[in-house]
Amino acid sequence: MLKKKYWLWSVSISSLLFSAALALRISGFDVQETKAPATENKSAEAQYPEAHFHHLHLNTTDPKGAIDFYTSKFDCEKAKFAGMLDAVWAQKSWMLFNKVDKAPPWELTSAIWHFGWGAEDMKAAYEKQVAAGTKFFTPLTDISDIISANTPPGRFYYAYVESPDKALIELNTAGHHRFGHLHLFSADPVAAGEWYMKYFGAKRPGTRPPSREPRIYRGYQIGPSTSLTMDNVNIIIYPIEYTKKAYPDHWKGKTELESTKGRVVDHVGFSFENLPETLEKLRKDGVKVTDEIRSVAGGKIKFAFIEGPDKIRIELIEGHPSKE
Repeated sequence: MLKKKYWLWSVSISSLLFSAALALRISGFDVQETKAPATENKSAEAQYPEAHFHHLHLNTTDPKGAIDFYTSKFDCEKAKFAGMLDAVWAQKSWMLFNKVDKAPPWELTSAIWHFGWGAEDMKAAYEKQVAAGTKFFTPLTDISDIISANTPPGRFYYAYVESPDKALIELNTAGHHRFGHLHLFSADPVAAGEWYMKYFGAKRPGTRPPSREPRIYRGYQIGPSTSLTMDNVNIIIYPIEYTKKAYPDHWKGKTELESTKGRVVDHVGFSFENLPETLEKLRKDGVKVTDEIRSVAGGKIKFAFIEGPDKIRIELIEGHPSKE
């Protein structure tokens, strides 16, 4: 069971279930959608312009089918990105799709593990998905004891949906049913988290530094880890040791995380008001620029690519996300 997954909760959860004292006791695992104290990470944030979580970009052999899949299974809707490209709008950010000729690789050997939606009543949500014929990579699983050894069963559930292109989409107990998180792997989760905080202004709950001590849950290493928030999206980063043990068949002949480019989830997009200014600041600070600025649609869409921690492909796009 745990070979498929255990959970670092990704979203604000009803106070009826998790008290503030519990959140403090499990430092780094609580994700509240509130701003961090004004004094936190001030020096890092001041260096770069404001960024927003803009999109996930997936490779698929059937963009129309993928759009139909996501909009029929999860809380999101069909929309036109930039008024012209068929896409999915998920509350505050986009899901974009690139057509490829053959099925993209999906094995869990890159920095992107999965993304997910919440469910107020996880058992009911799961049963509804099963009745609708949804394919699950991991069935409904109770992992309430990750909260504490004394937490009774039934408090926290998760399950993995498998998309037609084999992307993993998590459903988990939450105080909402919207798009809520992106889960990553890293060789150094703490350093990766600091990178996202520095360059994109991601917020880490609380004021205590994240622990670098390994944490083991049911035989799997889940720490050190980092939990960040950008807009309404929780970005969680787990150690590479987890995926190597949980998915050993994927790792035969491999030792390091691979680039996300060309995989089922190709990249993550973050937006800025002034792309040229932002790109130059990142470049001067040593960030690897892989694709220089390009414009399409008569200049309506302006973008560039950089490489982030653990070879994750990141698109920088000018103009913050909005449904047109």
